[in-house]
Amino acid sequence: MSIKPARTRIAPSPTGHMHLGTARVALYDYLLAKKTGGQFILRIEDTDISRTVPGAEQEIMDGLRWLGLTYDEGPDVGGAYGPYRQTDRREIYRTHVNTLVNSGHAYPCFCTPERLESVRQEQQKRKENPHYDGTCRALAPDEAALRVANGEKYIIRFKMPREGATIAHDHLRGDIKTENSQLNDYVLLKTDGLPTYHLAAIVDDHEMGITHVLRGSEWLGTFPLHVNIVRAFGWDEPTWIHLSVFLKPSGKGKMSKREAAAAIKDGYSIFIKDMQDLGFTPEGVLNWSALMGWGVAEDDVMTVEQMVERFTIDSLTPSPAAINFQKLDHFNATHIRLFTTEDLAARLKPYFTREGLNVNDEVLLKMIPLIRERLVTLDDCLAFGGFFFKDEVTPVPEDLVAKGLDAKQSADIARRAYQILAAQPTVSHESCEPPMRAYVEESGLNANQVFGILRVATTGQKVSPPLFESMEIIGKQKCLQRIHNAIEILEKM
Repeated sequence: MSIKPARTRIAPSPTGHMHLGTARVALYDYLLAKKTGGQFILRIEDTDISRTVPGAEQEIMDGLRWLGLTYDEGPDVGGAYGPYRQTDRREIYRTHVNTLVNSGHAYPCFCTPERLESVRQEQQKRKENPHYDGTCRALAPDEAALRVANGEKYIIRFKMPREGATIAHDHLRGDIKTENSQLNDYVLLKTDGLPTYHLAAIVDDHEMGITHVLRGSEWLGTFPLHVNIVRAFGWDEPTWIHLSVFLKPSGKGKMSKREAAAAIKDGYSIFIKDMQDLGFTPEGVLNWSALMGWGVAEDDVMTVEQMVERFTIDSLTPSPAAINFQKLDHFNATHIRLFTTEDLAARLKPYFTREGLNVNDEVLLKMIPLIRERLVTLDDCLAFGGFFFKDEVTPVPEDLVAKGLDAKQSADIARRAYQILAAQPTVSHESCEPPMRAYVEESGLNANQVFGILRVATTGQKVSPPLFESMEIIGKQKCLQRIHNAIEILEKM
């Protein structure tokens, strides 16, 4: 049986940083479009001008590209269904809202903000849920038209049915029944002529031929409204999919600004730009986020291509998913190990150069096998490999003193190590380790003492990749110079 190509869209508002929820919706949209041979579209929902943040739209586009979720149509690539910014589509909304008014499904409302606030306060006193009281709903169409013609300020509200119930079908949750008496006459068009989300999203999805609407479960509250708008126009409904909600790591409640701030202190974030800066890979982020709401094994390691192969909307789940940053570490580290040496080198190089280090590409390729297994995030490369690209290192003096020994004894060990290594043709693993181990045996010292001093002297740190393999990459001349410097430090203690 052939599958009809799906047209999906991600439609974020440029009101802040691109976050994990947007990325996951975009991923599912992308997977569905690619699986069915359809199209994935980016639409910018920028009608809430007062909340628009400069640079946020570009961050969304950059974030999607960093994740590898290339969209087929969008503000910066064009397409047959544009424009792809809602502020550029005003006349389209005006035409459609007029259709609703003329058919009796919407009406002008002339109530002032002051009156609406007064009504809201009275409703709260009566312990009622705030809702529009329908004052302008009862106006005769001719009277309303006359007031509009006279220049009176107005908005357009949707006329929700008052009797019976609205049954809306969600692909994951089944039929959702809402009594119409509980529904409100929401605003469709504001006084500035711009639409609210409720009108713009529905019109755009129809005009752009969207077949599947994947979005967060926070839209379930206005789901009956959106279904009624579609039906008022007489349009076919898309397949509605309200995804699972993300919970904070404790599993209790949604992530708040406080939890997000705490996470960044621990090296984590729910914002895509932060994740990129913190050294997470797009492959790790996508693999991790995909499984929070997708009913496959929680530890399945998949590339995007493998996800496309396996993806179906039937395997999505509405169950809430707690954000587990340890799993992000797991997936990120696993994907790092899957990269080719050349690919990983290209990804690590910017982290070194950002720190002002002069990266030798040949050295970089040689060090990758030594540090790869130690990396959880890409920026870990600085801790495990920064010393390869420094002209000299500056050990902490106390770190050069071996356990159980004093500075003089440690300096004696460093001198003997210098003599042994200087006598070798190279500082390769094969030429250096045997004589150094022989020295350990004859001296009565333990390997941790001798090699610990040598490690701090040559790398500047107590923890490093394998010592002799690292020294070989650093080079004989540079190693001897670093040991000489360490001896001088110890002699001054």
